[in-house]
Amino acid sequence: MGWKSSVAVTSAFLLAHYASAQSMLRFGCSQLVIERSDPLVNPGLNPSSHTHQVVGGNSFNFSMDPAVMDPAKESTCTSCTYSEDFSNYWTASMYFRSPENGTYKLVPQFANWRRLGGDEKLPQEGGLTVYYMPPFGGNTKVTAFKPGFRMIAGDPNLRSKEGTYPGICHRCQGNGDGFAPCDSHDTSEFPLKMCPGGIRATVIFPGCWDGVNLDSPDHRSHMAYGTGGMGALAGADCPATHPVRVPQVMYEIMWDTRPFNDQKYFEGGKQPFVYSFGDGTGHGQHGDYLFGWKDDALQRGMDELGKNGCYDDNCSSALKIQDGKEAIACTKASQVAESVGRNGEWLTALPGNVPVTYK
Repeated sequence: MGWKSSVAVTSAFLLAHYASAQSMLRFGCSQLVIERSDPLVNPGLNPSSHTHQVVGGNSFNFSMDPAVMDPAKESTCTSCTYSEDFSNYWTASMYFRSPENGTYKLVPQFANWRRLGGDEKLPQEGGLTVYYMPPFGGNTKVTAFKPGFRMIAGDPNLRSKEGTYPGICHRCQGNGDGFAPCDSHDTSEFPLKMCPGGIRATVIFPGCWDGVNLDSPDHRSHMAYGTGGMGALAGADCPATHPVRVPQVMYEIMWDTRPFNDQKYFEGGKQPFVYSFGDGTGHGQHGDYLFGWKDDALQRGMDELGKNGCYDDNCSSALKIQDGKEAIACTKASQVAESVGRNGEWLTALPGNVPVTYK
């Protein structure tokens, strides 16, 4: 099946699935910190090569060793809705690159209010919408991750559609958005037009685990996308090499690109946005994940889905929920003494002097 036909089927399948609205954990996590720190790819490196925005448990730091780090034991708070989730979720930051003088401005974020209660004033400070999804169809039983588990989705080295992952995509919001991720409304690259409602970026992680390794040298070989599903979103079947069905994790990041909506920035097939790792195309979008749920909380939540009103960010029958203001209050100071543009200032270069590339 071709990629375009696959995502079209995915769209119809997911819309039907979303209609039930009782089959996944889907919740907001406010921003913990923006800094050049990446303990998964660059453990111990201070600072790492490029800027990330991080959400989740506040024990996150550049020096931690993910092989022995347990955020659930070392964090004192979490920026996520579920107060037992001290996992760390991080993605690259996005910057506007001025065509006039080449300076950079950090693109702000906003809560994905269409997903979370439909209230644009939902208490959330930037960050992500995080999904934990069982298989679509078939046996929906999943096995929760174990302490020390980590993984990556996407590839920051990509600059073209060739080799891109079906679970990495961008949507121009405000044009009959729809709900299904990574369908025919989306592109792996940045949108080449002004977006009335900003840009939604989606990162879908694999849902099948080899059952042995908590990590792998490339942070991805111990995981695989499932079979019998729809695009990157797996059905109940997993390949023989990765037989254990785990919750499929997905991030949604809402970028408020509206302040930069000027037609002159989108002329000649160009667009003005770049990722903090120097990607001027968007194809290299990626996400990092470090498991940190307390005790058996994630397994309890996944087992409870569809029962006693447990779905999305409402699973109080199995999980502890904190007020949005408490989640927002969980932050940490940056460990890197540099400006990343968080206060609206213009930068003469991307943090770390990362060059922007298009090929």
